[in-house]
Order: sequence, then C-alpha cells, then structure tokens
Amino acid sequence: MSRVEVTKSLKQLATVLRLEQDKEQSALQAFKTAQDYYQQQRAKLTSLQQYRLEYMRQIQQEGGNGVGALHYQQRLSFVGKLDKACEQQGHIIAQSKMAVDQRRGQWLAQQRRRQAVEKLIEKKQQSLQIIDNRLEQQMMDELAIQRLRRNAM
Repeated sequence: MSRVEVTKSLKQLATVLRLEQDKEQSALQAFKTAQDYYQQQRAKLTSLQQYRLEYMRQIQQEGGNGVGALHYQQRLSFVGKLDKACEQQGHIIAQSKMAVDQRRGQWLAQQRRRQAVEKLIEKKQQSLQIIDNRLEQQMMDELAIQRLRRNAM
C-alpha cells in the first residue's frame, strides 16, 4: 500500500472509531440506567417487605387486645395483597436483572468492537511508519549515491 492509501484508510478508521466510541458510551449509559432501575426495584421490594412485617406486628398487637373477626379478616386480606405485591415486585426484579445482564453484554460487546478498531488503527499506523522509514532510507541512499558520484568526478 502507498502512503496516501494508508493515510486515507487511517482517516476513515478515525471516523469509525468515533462512531464506535459513541455507541460504546450509549451502551454504557443504557447499562447504568438498567442497573439504577434494578436497584430501585430491589429497594422497593425491601420497603414492601418491611411494611408487611410492621403490619403483621400491628396485627399481633391488636390480636392480644381482642379484635373482631371481621376486622381481623380484613387485616389478613390486606396482608395477602401485600404478599401478592411482593411477589409481583420479585418478578419485576427478575426481569430488570435480566435487562441489566443484557445491557452489560451489549456494552462489553461494543467495547470489544471499539478495541478492535483501535488495534486496526495501530496496525495502520505501524504500516505508515514502515512506509515512512522506507522512504527515508531511499532518500538517504539517494543522497549517498549522489555524494559518491560528486566525489568520483
């Protein structure tokens, strides 16, 4: 390859690298957003569980004071709803964990693509350096030949 071709190729690869870096940043942001959502959902489940536990304590305290059957049944019905909410929240957490894993995989894959472009740029730069070294050597050889010719005359 000529120096011009390698230089043109490097410019094109620089553009590709910028695009890959932008994609990597987007993938990283999506990963972080998914992680944040996952953590929020876990915190929500923890809050629900703590609320349920506190509610059960209240029921036990009221039970000691003698509560009507209807009132007790309503309280237990509400506990059932809390259990259902905790179960649903567990499903949301499982789905959000899968999303985190997927986004992480996408980010890592994009990171590998960016690194591949960087390695290709590095190889092209090495090729350009080799071409430049050859051109310099040719010029030095030409100068040496010209000096020899002048000295021979």
